[in-house]
Amino acid sequence: MKKIKYIFAIVLFIISLSTFAQYTERINTIRASDPFIFADKTDSTYYMYSTGGVGKVMARSSKNLEYWSKPFIVMNFPESHWAGSKAPCWASEVHFYKGKYYLFTTSNNNEIIQHIEGRYDIPRRGTQIYVANSAKGPFHAFTENRQHTPLNWSCLDGTLWIEKGIPYMVFCHEWLQTVDGTMEAVKLPLDLGIPKDKPFYLFKASDAKWSKEMLSIGEKTYGQDIGGNVTDGPFLFKTQTGKLGMLWSSWGEKRYVLGVAYSKSGSIKGPWVQESEPLFKDNGGHGMLFHSFDGKLMLSLHWEDPADNHPFRKPIIIEVDDSGDKLYIKQGGTVIK
Repeated sequence: MKKIKYIFAIVLFIISLSTFAQYTERINTIRASDPFIFADKTDSTYYMYSTGGVGKVMARSSKNLEYWSKPFIVMNFPESHWAGSKAPCWASEVHFYKGKYYLFTTSNNNEIIQHIEGRYDIPRRGTQIYVANSAKGPFHAFTENRQHTPLNWSCLDGTLWIEKGIPYMVFCHEWLQTVDGTMEAVKLPLDLGIPKDKPFYLFKASDAKWSKEMLSIGEKTYGQDIGGNVTDGPFLFKTQTGKLGMLWSSWGEKRYVLGVAYSKSGSIKGPWVQESEPLFKDNGGHGMLFHSFDGKLMLSLHWEDPADNHPFRKPIIIEVDDSGDKLYIKQGGTVIK
């Protein structure tokens, strides 16, 4: 009997080693913009989605947030997709809703929807939602090759928010088209299909004192001097006191920064009041929140480490505090970078 127990223990140890052997990439070596982390309780695994992947949406998995797997495919774009089989995917994120996993990602094609003199030809760019039975995919379209954002708007970074049982998608109306980028929302059907209602306005980038016009801080667009204020990367949350807030990003004094707005009414319709200072101001942003399996509230965002000889965008995970009416970075809290 002792021999059998010994053999069984050895087998479990080997299985454990083979399981964790796949998590070989430390977080500070990963190149990623817009890292979105979904903590899946069904298999006690973290999944990270981000921007990138020509014709495919990629993810990584982890058990401890520090070491991650190599990227794997969670969705392939078919030839028939409106953005083509080599479609880009921006700001991919996954939400669990009514027993299914829903992927939000932004794509564009070469169709020009508007020419603005002195600025840029505006491409067709929009967010679409996809569905799967697992966080690992495979995700597939369910809206007959239709995007969820307006066809004549250049939009990006759609995210999900549920209010009183009603699903909404919050997204950015791109500053390339509007000059002063706006944050918009649209009511979704209960099955997260194509909206029947028109989007409604939440706020504009310049509402925040910390948001800087791009040319004023020397930032170029595709190498060109195209001015404007950027809205980027919305993510909604509630503090423990019930205060409704939104993370979002723009350009600031130290390049890319992460700010917060709070709804005065407690509803998605606002009005939205901007914090006077960014939450994270050291060239990082596009943040989101999740709870770790040990109960900590964590902020995931991308940043560029100034200590690197050749800085690149990579994930950083920071413990935050939402016990009051506002979100704060927790002093002395966990930081994974």
